[in-house]
Amino acid sequence: MRWLHQWSIPFVAITLTCSSGAIAIAAEEQPAAEGKEFQAYKQEIQGTDVSFAMVAIVGGEFTMGSPDGELGRGADEGPQHRVRVESFWMGKCEVTWNEFELWSLQTTLQEANRKKVNRSPLDLKADAITRPTPSYVDLTHGMGTRGCPAICISQHAAKKYCEWLSAKTGLYYRLPTEAEWEYACRAGTDTAYSFGDDPSLLDEYAWHDGNCDVDGVKQYHPVGLKKPNPWGLYDMHGNVAEWVQDKYEASFYNVSSADQIADSPLCIAIREYPRVTRGGSWMSQPSLTRSAARQPSTKKWKESDPNIPQSAWYITDAPFVGFRVVRPLRTPTLEERKRQRLDAVVPSDVVENRLMVD
Repeated sequence: MRWLHQWSIPFVAITLTCSSGAIAIAAEEQPAAEGKEFQAYKQEIQGTDVSFAMVAIVGGEFTMGSPDGELGRGADEGPQHRVRVESFWMGKCEVTWNEFELWSLQTTLQEANRKKVNRSPLDLKADAITRPTPSYVDLTHGMGTRGCPAICISQHAAKKYCEWLSAKTGLYYRLPTEAEWEYACRAGTDTAYSFGDDPSLLDEYAWHDGNCDVDGVKQYHPVGLKKPNPWGLYDMHGNVAEWVQDKYEASFYNVSSADQIADSPLCIAIREYPRVTRGGSWMSQPSLTRSAARQPSTKKWKESDPNIPQSAWYITDAPFVGFRVVRPLRTPTLEERKRQRLDAVVPSDVVENRLMVD
């Protein structure tokens, strides 16, 4: 199913207060948001010493996809078409284990109970969010956790984390759409990578198959060690591939004609497979880390999942997939979120096979 949904999102003044743990910080170089207050900030997760940075991405138009002559181009990257996205904040880095395990292992709740700390209304709401069943394997594959991106997490689990984070902070977080992700990755560029067309420069910006060795063993790396893109986002190329909202359709770009501008396009996912990841990873050849490169999920990503029946939470055979969060400038209504399936919904494949009840 092809779906184009238009969001009419006005620019509004945003005041970031300590009640949500959000603290304004200096914005990266971006076009001015028409004189309105819209800036980068640091999100603190209350009751912990964990925080993460959010970059203000001013909405606009761009050419999505790659031209026919781009080195390494896939057929699913075209035809190129004009897309308009609205303003949003995006995580400066990929979500790390430090952040993810606050929810998945309930470490914040355990610590609060140990210290007999009173729980705030936001804490109580967050505590009620369903969390993953324990994994029977080391999801890091021995690559470490501190400062490293969370991996082997299904799109369902990534969306549930966003639901928990939204409850915990009182601010609405979700996965980016495919269009938002590419707009942010390109950062105003129209080249194969955000730094140009020359893949020989990739080592300066990305961890990929050719430079990710540690003592002869290939692996991911802590986030934010390479150069950022022009808008201050790290690891958009490589390190781990990132979940986006969309169902994978090789021909989805055909929904727009040459004289149309697609407003906030989203290919709504109903079935569990295939869905889209972007950016390539530490296991990827350089061509798969390009701004326009797309990778569909497959059932092989959880083929050896020892959680019986196979879990909706983990993709144990995909140590190359993680995610980052966005926060739209305008919080969508509950009806919009349901209609566009922006939040966590148990994949229909899982429901039909009676593998899990959310």
